[in-house]
Amino acid sequence: MRLLVCFAVCFGAAWLGSWLTRPALVPWYAGLAKPAWTPPNGAFAPAWITLFALMAIAAWLVWRQAGLASIPLKLFAIQLVLNVVWSGLFFGLKSPAAALIEIVLLWLAILATTFAFHRANRLAGWLLVPYLAWVAYAAALNFAIWRLNA
Repeated sequence: MRLLVCFAVCFGAAWLGSWLTRPALVPWYAGLAKPAWTPPNGAFAPAWITLFALMAIAAWLVWRQAGLASIPLKLFAIQLVLNVVWSGLFFGLKSPAAALIEIVLLWLAILATTFAFHRANRLAGWLLVPYLAWVAYAAALNFAIWRLNA
């Protein structure tokens, strides 16, 4: 049951981020200048589905090991909220500048969560590493889009 709760929470956040994103994809995002290394739009959904599934499993492992009120899961909740906020800033408010500042905070929150998860359950910590890497890439992409369109 805990695993289902973790998947529901993670994919609830994914749905909310997607809901904030979709209205701005066309024409706003499609019309932005982007670097040559921007992935095709079709790559984002599979990447995020995989990452949110890994996040859910990691959270479940930590919940089993450390408990729901543990510091690692509190950090996890913070980074999950920041994840959704980024979508609201970048796509909802169409503000790559504000999103760039926020994604740095998001990356730091994920880093802290990764270390906290690793201390509670090594596998859980490793499961967050792809997410940490993807958000680092997303931050670089956010920066490039901001610079190209400022």
